[in-house]
Amino acid sequence: MGLFLLHPKNEFFIREITRKLSEQINSVRRELDNLRKVGLLKTRSRNRKKYYYINPEFELFEEFKMIFSKVANPQDEIIKAVSAFGEINFLLFTGQFVGATGDVDMLIVGEIDKKALKKYLEEELANSKIKFTVMTRADFLYRLDCKDKFVLDLLNKSEKNIPINKLKKYIDVRVKAGNC
Repeated sequence: MGLFLLHPKNEFFIREITRKLSEQINSVRRELDNLRKVGLLKTRSRNRKKYYYINPEFELFEEFKMIFSKVANPQDEIIKAVSAFGEINFLLFTGQFVGATGDVDMLIVGEIDKKALKKYLEEELANSKIKFTVMTRADFLYRLDCKDKFVLDLLNKSEKNIPINKLKKYIDVRVKAGNC
């Protein structure tokens, strides 16, 4: 249910759902059939594939959507996806991810496939225009050593979430030494 309620504009076929949820195909088929029977999901066939999508006229659609949006953390899905695009040393969420405004919503430090990231953000999070910056580890550490305003402003924001921080010791040393 969560997959459909958190992505109400998307359509999914069975194999795609099994990959996203890491579940067995027979379990997924059974649950999709149950959700279709109660009216939460609808189906359509395209290119010899059966696609499932949410029924926005389902009488409890809005209530279910609110419940799942309160429980689900969209950052978890993004962290998992971004991590698949390469090696992440540091990931910082700010801006729209924490209910604030700013120049950047996400700072990624590491070696990642920027084209794949951009495609993912455009396709999966099409409703929100996420502003992101990608830096190599060396560039980030250099900017930190040079007291770069952009980097320091992001690190010093009170409204931020840092789910991946493999550079914590380095950043802490710089902060304690007064270099930041």
